[in-house]
Amino acid sequence: MNTIRTICTIILSITVVMGSCNQSDSRSDEFITVDVTANYPEKELILQDFMDVEYIPLEMSDNFVNQGVVKAVGKEILIITNRRRDGDIFVFDRTTGKGLRKINRLGQGPEEYSDSFEVVLDEENQEIFIFNFRKISVYDLSGNFKRSFNYVDEMCYYSYPFVYDRDHLICHKSYFIDVENEKSAHILISKQDGSIAREIQLPFKEIIKLTIVEGNESLTPTFYLTVPGQTDWIIMRTSSDTIYHYGSDDKINPIIVRTPVIHSMDPKIFLFPTVITNRYYFIRTIKKEADFKIFKGFPHKDLVYDSQRNIVFEYTLYNDDFSNKQTVSLGQNSGNAVNHEVVTSITLNAFDLIEAYKEGKLKNKLKEIAGELDEEDNPVIMLVKHKK
Repeated sequence: MNTIRTICTIILSITVVMGSCNQSDSRSDEFITVDVTANYPEKELILQDFMDVEYIPLEMSDNFVNQGVVKAVGKEILIITNRRRDGDIFVFDRTTGKGLRKINRLGQGPEEYSDSFEVVLDEENQEIFIFNFRKISVYDLSGNFKRSFNYVDEMCYYSYPFVYDRDHLICHKSYFIDVENEKSAHILISKQDGSIAREIQLPFKEIIKLTIVEGNESLTPTFYLTVPGQTDWIIMRTSSDTIYHYGSDDKINPIIVRTPVIHSMDPKIFLFPTVITNRYYFIRTIKKEADFKIFKGFPHKDLVYDSQRNIVFEYTLYNDDFSNKQTVSLGQNSGNAVNHEVVTSITLNAFDLIEAYKEGKLKNKLKEIAGELDEEDNPVIMLVKHKK
């Protein structure tokens, strides 16, 4: 009853405030509103002005050759995989970039994982959670099997998984092929047996699907329904007009409300969070429109709300360690946010850095690292972090 009462209060609050808004973008004490159809002024931002950046050159050796796909970042280690689905999991020291071990438990057995998986690192409990088809497999940091448990619904899959606290994981219970349906929800699950400790249902009018289906083919853009904030969580669903803050006190509060309402639009334009900082709210619009024959991605815009100036911009973000205005995408990593510290990771190929170094386009620490690289070296991992 408390949850229902909280949701009803949120809906009432949104209705009252939106009814009193005369501008496309405004701010109240609780949330902002963003018109997804508006044309916003353009703004250039420098990443290092509001984020910290860390570069980690991955050690190169025969046992640790990899393509630099970051799956998890801890305080002490990185977990890296390849783009190809070969089952290899590489564990690197975060400080030195030294390869520590390679794990591969690919297979169909009860102690193995499938070829498509996501990884959650639980450094506090010294465990790795592998989210694969219909089950979660748990290993120690050396790759020794500890336990496994199935998803609560054989028709669902878990997406956007993160460590929530010492005893629970947070993720989104999604469904093929449309991700969202009446059963989908954010959930907290036990790390020990996978049981649902809490289901977080957000209000919506009707299911709005983002996936485009044409015959036997389907297209789904990259988007984020769960994003770690600096301490708590940003959550939403595709069918909602609101992006919410979810706190450790189990309270759900709206932080961004989009207009016009999603149900009134054709074609639909969705609004998703990417990164939320103390000052900036980075968000992305995605238009439900695609040509299967010449698919070049869904039309989208990267927007940012500046809470100090109370205004929304369409932004371009640059890495100041490049002198030639190298752009950065805060949604580049497939998992986007990594944890409460690291908002995204970017893989920098050695040969690209060497070329930029020779052309005099690098500065600061990145220039030093590139000067010591060989073209056959492993990638350099760039971590974008909240400023301390």
